[in-house]
Amino acid sequence: MEQATVTSTPYEQIGGEAGVRRLVDRFYELMDTLPQAKACRDVHPADLSGSAAKLFDYLSFWLGGPPLYTEKYGHPMLRARHLPFSIGKEERDGWLLCFAHAWAEVAATAPVRDVIMRKVVELAYMMENKD
Repeated sequence: MEQATVTSTPYEQIGGEAGVRRLVDRFYELMDTLPQAKACRDVHPADLSGSAAKLFDYLSFWLGGPPLYTEKYGHPMLRARHLPFSIGKEERDGWLLCFAHAWAEVAATAPVRDVIMRKVVELAYMMENKD
């Protein structure tokens, strides 16, 4: 008898669409309230709804769910899309702080929790474009 291999994506492990929505909502809630995230918050528009929608679409795709982002915007080209914004250590660290807290809450029991967080840290450092 052949044993079936059960695999699940990070998207599925955090609860699919609802999990990604919780992650994004919590992320922006933290960005609005944590003093350490002020520099990062200042890079964003006053109304975060557009940013939240794009992050939801991107994370859905990136975590192994539906390719919402690529369907709407094409290839992510994250570095190029972030070049117009001044992102240094303070902005990067504020973003990472918010993401790490939100991720820890949403993905507390996800088997890939630590792997994904390491990849997120790599991405955040890649976005830095000022000294």
